[in-house]
Amino acid sequence: MRPSPEERERLAAVAGRIISWIEELMRAAGIGGEAVLVGSAARGTWLSGDHDLDVFIGVPEGSSLLPALEVARLVAPEFEERYAEHAYVHALFEGFEVDIVPCYLVEDASEIISAVDRTPFHSRYVSARIRGLEDEVLLLKQFMKGVGVYGSELRIGGFSGYLAELLVIRYGSFVGVLEGSSLWRPGEAIDLEDHSSRSHEDPLVVVDPVDPGRNVAAALTLDRMFAFAAASRLFLREPSLEFFFPPDLPPLPDEELREALAERRSTLILLEFAAPDLVEDVVFPQLRKAEQSVRALLERGGFSLLRSDADWHRAVPVRDDGVGATGPSDDVGVLRILLELEVALLPRVERRVGPPAWEAEHAKRFVASHPAPLSGPYIEGGRVVVEVARKFLRAEDILRSQVAGLSLGRHLGPSLRRGYKIYVGQEILEVRDPEFRIFIARYFSAREKVG
Repeated sequence: MRPSPEERERLAAVAGRIISWIEELMRAAGIGGEAVLVGSAARGTWLSGDHDLDVFIGVPEGSSLLPALEVARLVAPEFEERYAEHAYVHALFEGFEVDIVPCYLVEDASEIISAVDRTPFHSRYVSARIRGLEDEVLLLKQFMKGVGVYGSELRIGGFSGYLAELLVIRYGSFVGVLEGSSLWRPGEAIDLEDHSSRSHEDPLVVVDPVDPGRNVAAALTLDRMFAFAAASRLFLREPSLEFFFPPDLPPLPDEELREALAERRSTLILLEFAAPDLVEDVVFPQLRKAEQSVRALLERGGFSLLRSDADWHRAVPVRDDGVGATGPSDDVGVLRILLELEVALLPRVERRVGPPAWEAEHAKRFVASHPAPLSGPYIEGGRVVVEVARKFLRAEDILRSQVAGLSLGRHLGPSLRRGYKIYVGQEILEVRDPEFRIFIARYFSAREKVG
């Protein structure tokens, strides 16, 4: 959890070489400004094994960011260009993953031009207040990681590193954060500088001390917030190292997958299609939208769902014979939506309840819209009722017929329409991708620390 002295020395040395190289490139290009290390690496609040560095290239306000981006491209031979509010570079440098981000040097956070411009202010704010509390932050981050709530990316919807640091500043210690969070309710607000005049509607509101209009906890979901609060209460009653270091969940082997399917006696359906070549925070909101659209389709068809989940698996899919599959998903992986239904087969007859019998025009239109019912129309409870024949009795038939026409998001819809596969029940055993087998093992266990 706490980096060793050797790890700290290596990180400092690598960060120093990166910044020196950037400054040399800037001088050669005649670019004014500075390179600065930000984030947890700059504040001594990074966990052992974390080889991520954030280096910002600050240029004077009013100048272009493009020359700084050109410098970023020259820092390491192995890099890719990514885009948030504007372009930045993600590079590999001596075994470290480095985000090199151009930004503007502004005098005050209220004058920021792009969202990344506030990051140096975050770094200065925390650095001035966190001294002596670094180990408390490390404990909190490892605890959050262990209970599955660490990470503000949309895939997780949890706590960012900056948010964890602010919580330690607010509550004074790791235990203080756990005690405080045990009392949280939806809409909990924390304002370290007492200067917020803007209302927020998120589950947890932590007003950014350098930018009062921003909620640092905006990415935190209600479920992750209270998974953390529940785990905090349980840990305070029954402390255990397992909260920090839970056992790794291995890929679910065939026999255990068969046993789980037999034990649940529900129907699992897996929808699989190629992921678009986009960054995670673009794909995941669309994937969750797709999951909800598929759920709604099945529910409209009369199926009751127990639960569903979705994930992006980047490993190359593996065929039944153990050989890596080929196709459009090899480079960017596959998206998978898992749906669990209470029953596999619906009865042929479906009951439809119409308007009150005394609403003559509505009743007439309802009857006319069902010209050949199996039974009815008849009156029950004062309403017109008909019984009709279902078009689809199996959920997979609805999916195959209508899933391509659903609203699945700007990028996922076209990706699915280029091709997809549906697995039902025991057919899921054909999916041997280790990432999927871990995903379904987690789905079946679904045990958070609640107490």
